[in-house]
Amino acid sequence: MPLFSHSLLQSPAATLPFHYSLVRSARRRSMGIEVSNAKVVVRVPYFVAYSEAEQFVRAKSTWIQQKLAQQSQHISTVPKRVYVAGSQLPFLGHHLILVMNQQSQANVIQYGDQLIIGLSSRSRLKGEEQARRLVVDWYQRKALHLLTIKTDAMVSQLGLAHAGVTVKATRSKWGHCTIHGAIQYNWQILLAPEAIVDYLVAHEVSHLRHHNHGVEFWQLVASLCPDYKNCRAWLKANGVQLTL
Repeated sequence: MPLFSHSLLQSPAATLPFHYSLVRSARRRSMGIEVSNAKVVVRVPYFVAYSEAEQFVRAKSTWIQQKLAQQSQHISTVPKRVYVAGSQLPFLGHHLILVMNQQSQANVIQYGDQLIIGLSSRSRLKGEEQARRLVVDWYQRKALHLLTIKTDAMVSQLGLAHAGVTVKATRSKWGHCTIHGAIQYNWQILLAPEAIVDYLVAHEVSHLRHHNHGVEFWQLVASLCPDYKNCRAWLKANGVQLTL
């Protein structure tokens, strides 16, 4: 699936006030625009000419600029995380309080609402940077474990099968299901309330049966997550703040 980044370089009157990436897909049957994290991605079928895609973007230019402005404002409010004793980090709808210890080996243990960080006295990293890396690694491992359990349960409920679960910090998607049934999640979803996590799992598992966003797909999502519309809206509004 080739990706072409493009910024218009014509006369000022013809130039769009934003950059966008054009993604061609053999599976798409219509054009669509995705504005996420203050970036614009235009997804089109392979048979669509570049000039037609450009015309489509121009027709949606006002809407795109409004979305970019909204998201830029959201991004400016992204919390600045600090990794020192007493700091709090979101986790499945509540907060974990960081507790720091110095010891010979690094580790992380959750005890109730405390996340106890064992900083290695042998590390060359400064305390806060070492703590940040340990916390990120803990969230990733926790996400893989929890999301695998939730995915397995939902897949079993539908009588389906998946080809494995992985986690990654992706920039533009919270989840992805390949045509072969492999499911990938953005591990930072654990910073959201658990209901949002369950919606994301329902969304990706539903793609095992429907590799599109048609009516039947959303009906299946609704059967797994009746409140999916509110969860989807919450993730769109707050997703930019789910970051470590």
